[in-house]
Amino acid sequence: MIDKILLIIALTFLPTLELRASIPYGVYILELPILQVFLISILSNILVGIIVFLLLIKLTNYFLKYQFFSRIYNKIVLRVQRKTKKHIDKYGLLGLVLFIAIPLPGSGSWTGALAAYVFGIKFKSFILANIIGVIIAGILVSLAVLGTLSIPTII
Repeated sequence: MIDKILLIIALTFLPTLELRASIPYGVYILELPILQVFLISILSNILVGIIVFLLLIKLTNYFLKYQFFSRIYNKIVLRVQRKTKKHIDKYGLLGLVLFIAIPLPGSGSWTGALAAYVFGIKFKSFILANIIGVIIAGILVSLAVLGTLSIPTII
């Protein structure tokens, strides 16, 4: 049983897959109860977003010691923050929640953490947006897995 739980956690920690893959995998392949898979997946997904955000802070602080990286950071990241500040102030938290909540590849907690960091969203605000977004995504994916919500295909 613990090996199945660890497998769900590992799948949830993978970028772009996250709970969008771990919930269907846990229910259909591992044949675990939806509630158990849902709880493991959302907790893991919330945790991975927090880890990514904190790692970005640590890595940035480390690399900013070097002038080469500092120039790139100042040129790109700080410019993006200045240009997007009014939009982030207006839609930041809600926009981030929706970005994390949309169960599509390329969105989610990993990329939400990166976007929050680049746009200068504070850690506590990111945590709130991450928790809400991941719970919404988990509900949407679970409803799709249960067949009560149909998600249109793009192809």
